Formats: sequence, structure tokens, C-alpha cells
Amino acid sequence: MPRIIEGDFTFVTNNAKDFRKLYAKEPGHAGLVIVVPQVAPDKQRELLDSLLADLGPEEFLINEIIEIEIENGVAVVTRYDLPLPGSGAD
Repeated sequence: MPRIIEGDFTFVTNNAKDFRKLYAKEPGHAGLVIVVPQVAPDKQRELLDSLLADLGPEEFLINEIIEIEIENGVAVVTRYDLPLPGSGAD
């Protein structure tokens, strides 16, 4: 986590459980992208590529989490802030 924060990186992972906890403790970060772990790696890459194509070139994910999952065969994107406003981390 220190390397991610120090480098001001937006991190991509399929480890939602651990990284949600870590990012919730950070007062500021460059964003986190969580790709569903229950699909094959090539499908994960396809989902990530699709998301990247949809994000604008000037879009920043400051303190934002994006989760990509599949529901009923359709990719679903959920976006929210972390840490949550008023959580004491800001």
C-alpha cells in the first residue's frame, strides 16, 4: 500500500476484500479498480479493457472505487468514494 500511495497509482486488483479495507484507511488516493475474481483472467482483461475505453482521458479516480462484475451475463460497473465522507479518514 505505501508504494501505491507514494507513486500516486490507480491500482487494479481482483482482491476486493483486502483492498477495500486498505483503501478505507487512506485519507487520499488515486483510485482503485476491482475486477470480479470469479471469471477467467482473459474475461477479467476484457472487462478492464471495456472500462478503460469508457473512461475519459481526463477522468481521475480521486478517492473513488470502481468495481466491475458480471450479473446475468452482463457487465455491471459500480462507482463509489472510499474513504466514505465523514468516516474520519478525510
